[in-house]
Amino acid sequence: MGKNAKKRIERRQSAIHGNGVFATGMIAKGECIVRYKGLLRSHVEVDAEYGDLEENGHTFLFTLNDEYVIDANIDGNIARWINHSCSPNCEAILYEDSKGRRHKDKIRIHALRDIAPGEELSYNYGIVLHEPHTAARKKLWACHCGAENCSGTMLQPKRRKRAD
Repeated sequence: MGKNAKKRIERRQSAIHGNGVFATGMIAKGECIVRYKGLLRSHVEVDAEYGDLEENGHTFLFTLNDEYVIDANIDGNIARWINHSCSPNCEAILYEDSKGRRHKDKIRIHALRDIAPGEELSYNYGIVLHEPHTAARKKLWACHCGAENCSGTMLQPKRRKRAD
């Protein structure tokens, strides 16, 4: 990771959605590719800034933990352009601060498998909404990854409450 990350990945037009991030060199399974960067903000700050905006199915906000969100709209790096896929080749891993300082937690993107030069990087966004998944919301958060197992939405399935 670090300086050579820029040499191994680049941003360009994506067939999935808008911009994407592509491997320019071989990336090995398990390798840390890039850290997801942006302004660290509280959930309250993010709600105040973006809460009244109409959702458009596009976000550069990454929930870090119960206290903080990474807002890649401000000081974001190339990681903000990595698209969602239902069959991803990467995963976002939370690195918790060893001293329990929640503001020091980090998100890093790792390869789930070997990634060849020219391949687009992707991970499952894991978007969870507390509101019902209406047809309109599913359309708003539509997935266009093209994977055989594509669910058609970036929204994660609701967990069913078990009857006792």
